[in-house]
Amino acid sequence: MTMRAFLLVLAALAGLFSDHASAMKLGDVAPDFTRADQGDKDVQLSRYRGKLVLLNFWASWCPPCREEMPVFSRWQKTLQPAGLQVIGVSMDDDRSEVKRFLSQYPVSYPIVMGDARFAEQFGGVLGLPLTYLIDAQGRVVARYQGEADLAKMEAKVKEMLRR
Repeated sequence: MTMRAFLLVLAALAGLFSDHASAMKLGDVAPDFTRADQGDKDVQLSRYRGKLVLLNFWASWCPPCREEMPVFSRWQKTLQPAGLQVIGVSMDDDRSEVKRFLSQYPVSYPIVMGDARFAEQFGGVLGLPLTYLIDAQGRVVARYQGEADLAKMEAKVKEMLRR
């Protein structure tokens, strides 16, 4: 089963449950990871302690994901000096698809490849996009599942950066 099919099945099953016991909750410490970005540089979550991290699970075939990415790229450029770090996790099956996509729609933040095992570390990715805000101590302070209200997300990011 491809990652895309797997995620679609999980998303369908997610509708059957109102609460996901395994999903990361506010206050949980985000699991550390090290993954290579599209330029083969290691991205390690714990290296960003002291910053607010916006961790976005996405895929090139996901329309809401594609809408968020230019916004997140702009936030990375404008809010990085205040302490924001955006990290994208592509849930596409094929790294070459991601490289092709990013050559047409470049972003200003690192993109790493995810998979089902990686997604499980974050309580499962039951539909895309899925975005976590992780505070300077590594705790989850917000979780956005599905098409997010970007204005509300931006307000939360700016609130967290003022702390």
